[in-house]
Amino acid sequence: MKGIILAAGKGTRLYPMTKPVCKPLLPVYDKPLLYYPLAVLMQAKIRDILIIIPPGEEESFASLLGDGSHLGVRIEYKVQTIARGIADAFLVGEEFIGNDSVCLLLGDNIFHCNNFERILSEARQKEDGAVVFGYWVEDPRPFGVIEFDETGQAISIEEKPAQPKSNYIVPGLYFYDNQVVEIAKNLKPSARGELEITDVNLEYLRRGQLSVIPFERGLTWLDAGTADSLLEAAEIIKALQKSGQYVGAIEEIAFREGFITAEQIHALGEKLAMTKYGQYLLKL
Repeated sequence: MKGIILAAGKGTRLYPMTKPVCKPLLPVYDKPLLYYPLAVLMQAKIRDILIIIPPGEEESFASLLGDGSHLGVRIEYKVQTIARGIADAFLVGEEFIGNDSVCLLLGDNIFHCNNFERILSEARQKEDGAVVFGYWVEDPRPFGVIEFDETGQAISIEEKPAQPKSNYIVPGLYFYDNQVVEIAKNLKPSARGELEITDVNLEYLRRGQLSVIPFERGLTWLDAGTADSLLEAAEIIKALQKSGQYVGAIEEIAFREGFITAEQIHALGEKLAMTKYGQYLLKL
């Protein structure tokens, strides 16, 4: 399975702070926002990763993560020249995906829970079709909303409905088989001129190949797309890490998953030894 992080948004809702700095490179407490979706892919044991970035940002992203070899993964970068919606990631990444299945993550989404590896493993085990997740929110109107029947099966998904049929929304984490490339190629732009990820999910639903896994209580999901949500995310990460449990520490995940050795993670920690983050890595 391949992994894609869509990190090409301009971050206009965060102006003026994103005028000089691309949104995925903004700090969320003690690490860049991009670390958090990358951590999820690594927790899913995905080692072949494409990061889709805005024009002119190649050097910034490469200076942060390089080719990923220090983490025991392989990272490529590709520019999305025109913002055409989330589903455009499968067209930009078609060559990268090849004949494989793919996990797509939005570059401003943060996920955390203690048993997340088990949840991701469950999603990966489904070889055919698509797997998305359901997350309960108080106000689902700004999102793609899932409607379930009495047996718990998903029967509809609506994008930003005025009258939502449930409080369950689809957050920015998706698993697809290789059909997704062909489905994306046949999408028509929505009224706002974008290739909508909801339309991809609806096609899988029409084919009877969409699985929805409701997230359990206790899972933290944050969409760090506004100044308020960015601040809230930083405060939550800080609170979680006060207990000694680091969130989005990609070097730790690489070590725990066996991608790198103890010697390698300690060498990475030495480079950051003047920080709490580096000191944490040195203790592993």
